[in-house]
Amino acid sequence: MANPHPYVYFGDQIVAAEAATLGVASSAVLYGLSVYTVFPVHVDAGAASPAPTAFRLDDHYRRLEESCKIIGIDQFTQEWDFGRFRTAVSTLIAQNAPRTDVFVRATVHVVESIPGTRVRGCAIAVSMFVYDAVPIVPQDGMRLKSSPWRRIPDNAIPSRAKVNGAYVNSVLAKQDAIDSGYDDCVFLDGNGHVCELSAANIFLVRNGTLITPDVSCDILDGINRRTVLTLATEDGIPVVERTVDLTELYIADEVFVTGTSSGAAPVVEVDGRLVADGIPGPISQSLRKRHHAALRTDDVHGWVTELTA
Repeated sequence: MANPHPYVYFGDQIVAAEAATLGVASSAVLYGLSVYTVFPVHVDAGAASPAPTAFRLDDHYRRLEESCKIIGIDQFTQEWDFGRFRTAVSTLIAQNAPRTDVFVRATVHVVESIPGTRVRGCAIAVSMFVYDAVPIVPQDGMRLKSSPWRRIPDNAIPSRAKVNGAYVNSVLAKQDAIDSGYDDCVFLDGNGHVCELSAANIFLVRNGTLITPDVSCDILDGINRRTVLTLATEDGIPVVERTVDLTELYIADEVFVTGTSSGAAPVVEVDGRLVADGIPGPISQSLRKRHHAALRTDDVHGWVTELTA
């Protein structure tokens, strides 16, 4: 388990981690009414004066903004802009002074006490904490199990909004996979089509073409997913976004997943069936290297933001 670094951002200030608490009567606790994003911060420990950099920070801010808009948390955009967000992240990183790569989880909580099941005009608090950048899935070859739990559809709780309470769905599916001896799950929708993992997007390669469920397939429109699609296109790899059947994973040449906390991780088995010969394939390995590099240094796309307090 990854523990937060000593200092966190909460209530518009930096406080000790144990001092950042939410009231038991708040909407965030009663209903899981919070939205969040997680992004990596790279620290070059070998540099004389390491300048931490955040990956696609503006996109992560925008995802928080969009998640709030979908759910109806209207106070966030009234109180926060990207400049304030960047300053808070920079101050938090400077206070913790990490010497290795870390993840930052930024969350907008609805902290109104016992408001009932409503959200408009309710008070919010923003929290951010830092923890070691340890992947949540194996990086040398994952084993996946299709889940008996179905992905929550867009007309119930939208997957494109990262709502804390909705992750009960992911917990049920991943715990089933773990209990069955697998690393993670493959979510299917109500029609049996592939969506994503418990907390990562999924890709397959078939006859040299990179295929992934499109954004209307009850998936998170992942920032790392978009990154890999861009890198693949630049490398001349044909890309298709469409509906994917479960059995396509069984006969794929390659399968891999992406996510901030997953990286770009290869899959070697799905439902007891080896993916090809059970060895990570060349396209997934190439994109994995490109993705890893993009997280740290990017002079082309403007994806890397230097954090200065």
